[in-house]
Amino acid sequence: MAQPLDTQPAVNPRRWLALLFIGLAQLMIVLDITVVNIALPSAQQDLGISDGDRQWVITAYTLAFGSLLLLGGRIADYTGRRRSFLIGLIGFAAASALGGAASGFEMLLAARALQGVFAALLAPTVLSLLAVNFTEPRERAKAFGVFGAIAAGGGAIGLVLGGLLTEYLDWRWCLYVNVPVAAVAVFSWYVLPADERADGDRARFDVPGVLLAVSGLVALVYGCSEAESEGWDSLTVTGLLTLGVVLLTAFVLTERVVPRPLLPLRVITDRTRGGAYLAVGLAVVGMFAMFLFLTYYMQRVKGYSALVSGVAFLPMTAAVLVSAAGVGTRLLPKVPPRVLMVPGLLIAAVGVALLIPLEPDSSYAAGILPAELLVGFGMGLTMAPSMNYATHGVQPQDAGIASATVNTAQQIGGSVGTAMLNTIAASTTKDYLAPAVRAHEVTPQLGKEGLVEGFSEAFVWSSVILAAAAVLVGLLMNTPRPSRQPGAEQTEPLPVHLG
Repeated sequence: MAQPLDTQPAVNPRRWLALLFIGLAQLMIVLDITVVNIALPSAQQDLGISDGDRQWVITAYTLAFGSLLLLGGRIADYTGRRRSFLIGLIGFAAASALGGAASGFEMLLAARALQGVFAALLAPTVLSLLAVNFTEPRERAKAFGVFGAIAAGGGAIGLVLGGLLTEYLDWRWCLYVNVPVAAVAVFSWYVLPADERADGDRARFDVPGVLLAVSGLVALVYGCSEAESEGWDSLTVTGLLTLGVVLLTAFVLTERVVPRPLLPLRVITDRTRGGAYLAVGLAVVGMFAMFLFLTYYMQRVKGYSALVSGVAFLPMTAAVLVSAAGVGTRLLPKVPPRVLMVPGLLIAAVGVALLIPLEPDSSYAAGILPAELLVGFGMGLTMAPSMNYATHGVQPQDAGIASATVNTAQQIGGSVGTAMLNTIAASTTKDYLAPAVRAHEVTPQLGKEGLVEGFSEAFVWSSVILAAAAVLVGLLMNTPRPSRQPGAEQTEPLPVHLG
């Protein structure tokens, strides 16, 4: 039986320098999510991408990323973390350069999917390297604190950087920027510990599980996307959605019987962990809706520049940091997790609901800012306990899989949510403008009103999803506060060991 790599790693004397390179890699992954959101309107216009297809620029990345994360963790353990880190870095940079040079939608889509593939290898390797380099409790707390700050602040940096690059250079530089970051991080080869393979049989991967999970998720997302042009009751859409459900059901059944499952079902059937994954997967629907549709509202309707749009999102990022790092971390040891998560999801739902009455002439201060602050604060209250309890009560050999699963829930929730909500928005806009299109009376002002009508409908559904998530988490997560849990005196978290 193959054993994980580096089960007893020696102390790395250059671990703090290694943290610099690990942080750069994490920054690159986080940047790529928000920086492309800001650049998307310019890319859509430059490459002639339709409104129905624009979401695939985001979804191609998140779908490949989320569906392959668990496999990426397995590969890293069996081929070596340092080697996987370098392969992920170089591959991600090459895919970014390909996307920056894209001459059409298909080429950009392929590059974004490749970015997701290599990010799925890089992200779990980053977490695993962080854990094996920092084993002493105090040092590990500091290292994960730095890592958490990068993860939280990287989104804000991406919004502003994306605006700067798009406005003063070109949207393509939002992808090219990954190349120099990766070039610097490549020098991590000299400071990361060498890979050591343990004795044992060759690694065996759950190939059927990977194929079923990826194909099932692609069918679901593609079905949601096609609904914009074909309609929800079309044979194509219903067939794709049905196929997706069947394939994912087959995935679950397969994971019950294979000797080395990609995702051991014991990880997700626990009520606490299952509630955490559910909260993360549904919460990002609201977050992605906020980023995608507000970006288009500010640039296409309000006429904001890419830079101003990026800066306009900063209050939401600040609210996330305040609630997660301030309120959340202080209350988390004292209260049950759902006492934070349920109000957090409800606050975020109210924040998104405030965007429903938006009009083309709504002001930023009155129409957007209050919603951003509420959504950011609610997301912080939700994500802090969700990430903390993602490995609640898990066995040490499953700690890495549990960590990777919460990342998977985040990416897949974003993929399916973006596809579904973009379809709803585009369909609503099309129906709103249909009479004027038939009469050839579409004016610029009417076009803006049609866009806002579509965004409002998407915000309605996003708010409902967040409120439903609050109800489900409230019913599912019956975990007591930490002081009442067995073994509560042992507060040291499990080491992250992916795969």
